[in-house]
Amino acid sequence: MRRPGDEGSPLEIPEAFVTSTVAREGRAGEVWLAGLPERIRELCHRWGLAVDGSVLHGYVAVVVPVLRKDVPLMLKVSWIDRSSEHEILALETWAGRGAVRLVEADRAAGAMLLERLDADRSLEGEPLAEAVAVAGGLLRRLAVPAPPALRGVAEELDEIRAELEDRWEATGRPFPRRLLEEARDVPPPREDASPLLLVNQDLHYGNVLRGEREPWLVIDPKPLAGDPEFGVAPLLWNRLASTSTPSVRKRLDVLVDTAGLDRDRAHRWSLLRVVDYWVWAVEEGFTEDPDRCRWLVGALGGNAGPRSP
Repeated sequence: MRRPGDEGSPLEIPEAFVTSTVAREGRAGEVWLAGLPERIRELCHRWGLAVDGSVLHGYVAVVVPVLRKDVPLMLKVSWIDRSSEHEILALETWAGRGAVRLVEADRAAGAMLLERLDADRSLEGEPLAEAVAVAGGLLRRLAVPAPPALRGVAEELDEIRAELEDRWEATGRPFPRRLLEEARDVPPPREDASPLLLVNQDLHYGNVLRGEREPWLVIDPKPLAGDPEFGVAPLLWNRLASTSTPSVRKRLDVLVDTAGLDRDRAHRWSLLRVVDYWVWAVEEGFTEDPDRCRWLVGALGGNAGPRSP
C-alpha cells in the first residue's frame, strides 16, 4: 500500500470538483486547489494514513479513502466557508451518536479524519417510507443543546427576510407577491428556549449513509442553533419523483411525529426555505428546480399561483 507521499502515488483531484470550485470561488479557489494535494499528503503523513482509493468529492470538499493500521477511514478536506466552518464542531458535539464519528480534526486546514461508512448505500436508495421514518428519528436525536459558537436560526431568518424581496425582483418575480409575503410570515425562532438546539440545515437522504456501529449515520452537517423545525425542508424537497400532494403532506406528518416537532412551525419554516430555494435556483439558471419548488409549494398549501406579471 503506497502512502500519498511516495513517488508515483496518484492524488488526482476530480476535474468536476476543480471546475465547480474555480467557478464559485475564482482566484482564491485556484490557489486553494493548487495546494490541496500537498495538504492531503501532509495530513496523511501526520496522521499515519495510507491512501486506499481514488479521491471522491462533494460540493465543497474532497474525500480520500485511507487506512490507519488497517482500519478503514475517510480523510475529508473542505473549502472553508460559512456553511462548512462549524462541521467539525457539530461532529464533536454529536460524538458519533447518530452521526459519523470524528477521529481527528485540523480546523485551520478544514480537515477531518472520519470513520468509513458505506458510500454506496444511503437513504436515497431505501424505500421512501422507511427513509422518512429513519430521517425523522435522526432529526430528533441530533437536536441536542447547541454549542455557543454556532450561528443562530434567528440570524438566518433576518438575512433571508432582508434579501428575499430584492432577489425576487431581480429574478423577474418568479412567483406571486402573496407567496413571498406568506413565506416570510414565519413565527420567530424560540429565542427564549434554553438551551438552543443544534439544527442540521442540510439533512437529506443522500447525507445518511449505512454504518456498522449504527444502521444509519448522518454525514456533512451544516449546523445552526435554534428551532429544529428549520431542518425539515430538505427532507421534503428531495425524493419528489412520483410523489403525490397527499404523500408530501403525509411525509411532513411523519417527520413531525417522529422528531417530536411543532407541525405549524415545521410547515411554515419549510415554506420559507422552499421559496428561498426557488429564488436561488432561478439565480443559478437551473431549469428543473424552480418547477419542483412550484409544485412543492402547492403541495404544502402555499399560494404558488400563476407566474406574477
